[in-house]
Amino acid sequence: MNITKLEQMYEVLQGAEKKNLVAIWANDSHTIEAVSKAIDLGIVSGTLVGNKNEIEKVCKAKNIDINKFKIVHAGSDVEAGDTAVKIITSGEGDILMKGLLSTDKYMRAILNKEAGLLPPKAVLSHVTVIQNEFYHKLLIVSDVAIIPQPDLKQKISMINYLIQTAHALGIEKPKLSVISASEQVIPALESSMDASVLAKMGDRGQIKGAIIDGPLSLDASVDKETAETKGIKSEVAGDADCLLFPDLDAGNVFYKMNSKMSNAQMGAFVAGAKVPCVLSSRGDTTQTKLNSIAICTLLALNK
Repeated sequence: MNITKLEQMYEVLQGAEKKNLVAIWANDSHTIEAVSKAIDLGIVSGTLVGNKNEIEKVCKAKNIDINKFKIVHAGSDVEAGDTAVKIITSGEGDILMKGLLSTDKYMRAILNKEAGLLPPKAVLSHVTVIQNEFYHKLLIVSDVAIIPQPDLKQKISMINYLIQTAHALGIEKPKLSVISASEQVIPALESSMDASVLAKMGDRGQIKGAIIDGPLSLDASVDKETAETKGIKSEVAGDADCLLFPDLDAGNVFYKMNSKMSNAQMGAFVAGAKVPCVLSSRGDTTQTKLNSIAICTLLALNK
């Protein structure tokens, strides 16, 4: 099934194998409610690693049956991170989730070399799936949170994560746009030159599983009329499934414009570790966290 709306993920996951989600420092209501709803929907089982007393208080206040979770007590957010990663690496967990700890501590737990959650030479990157009512399908974008200035090698890894995510969402041959300021190849602009190389690698089968074009401007990537007006002949222009941004500034601005000014629905995760890792903001809604869980569950099932 080609998933074009986030709500369709839950239909696809009905009856699928349950994966165990392990949430780090899961003391907050948004995290607990999201995991609770995911369990009620039958898409995961859940382990909450955090302060047991705080978890019990939240469950009581929100009228959530605490017995639906496995609770593992931790005295601090750092201890919770170490404990959760050990549960994953022992084979007892399939998805990692960020709770009420900062992103840097979450990333530190994932990057812990002794824990073994990071494959050799792996590149960690952030992938966001966005449902904007003004676009005709989902947009899968990277990177809005982790890599400030990705080099060409990192961009290849990021593209592969975008493609893997698209495939998990049922898009057999995703159309991937490598974003730059213009569809014209500009030798003085690094993002333009990188986009040209990546598009050619796609043409020659060095990057598989997608139709890749670039450089393309953002407007030409998502608006057919703009692409036609500019005379761009491309399978991707105006109909992109995936957007690779040139740097963190561009990606983060796009993300926040969608979340704060377009009322878009989203889900997000960290790619590149041995398991999908839910990464949403501490201030994100329960629905955003639930969407992120569903995306990671689809990826875990497609491994």
